[in-house]
Amino acid sequence: MVTAPVHKEALSAAGLNHPGHTEFLQALSAEHVGVALNHMPVRMMLSSPGLATVLVSIHVSLRAALEAVTRERVLETIRITAAHFQRSGMPQARIAVAALNPHAGEGGLFGREEIDIISPAIVQARDLALNVSGPHAPDTVFMRARQGEFDVVVAMYHDQGLIPVKLLGLEHGVNTTLGLPLIRTSPDHGTAFNLAGTGRASATSLLAAIDAAMRMSAAPSA
Repeated sequence: MVTAPVHKEALSAAGLNHPGHTEFLQALSAEHVGVALNHMPVRMMLSSPGLATVLVSIHVSLRAALEAVTRERVLETIRITAAHFQRSGMPQARIAVAALNPHAGEGGLFGREEIDIISPAIVQARDLALNVSGPHAPDTVFMRARQGEFDVVVAMYHDQGLIPVKLLGLEHGVNTTLGLPLIRTSPDHGTAFNLAGTGRASATSLLAAIDAAMRMSAAPSA
């Protein structure tokens, strides 16, 4: 499934009690499969040529996003990420986990989330034989991934992971929902109502999303 952008405020005004496509498709899929919503955790992956990021939290306030950085959610994100790459033919994808705080917390000087939450989740993931490292300083980990050191970066919240991907160019960005029982991609941008009817809107990101969905559909399972 390839979806076009939606206006989240318009969805809310129309009475749809989901903040976006990701959560709506999660609810529909859980109902279709016959499981509770919390038994079908999903994550958002944004990718552009040379960089892929997966988010621990999605469409929530920054305050709520910080509260969502728990050992369980970080580990779950790593596992969902690894499962996606395994299905895509990369059973040992190199997963880098970004820190939450500047300089990865500087040994607790700038916060203890790395020590108390993120590092223990990484240890648990390694115990599951997943190829994961970190927590890495967030101001350099995306550059390192871009240079080929990692295949994907797990980011702690929405803007931490999306800013570097979108900086590389909206025209090539693809949003992929991980954890669904189907392949779902979309462009990495919004509706751009200001461009409607002007002839200036670009379909490049939508075409990239279609191409990504086709490649994932054809990929051999590991």
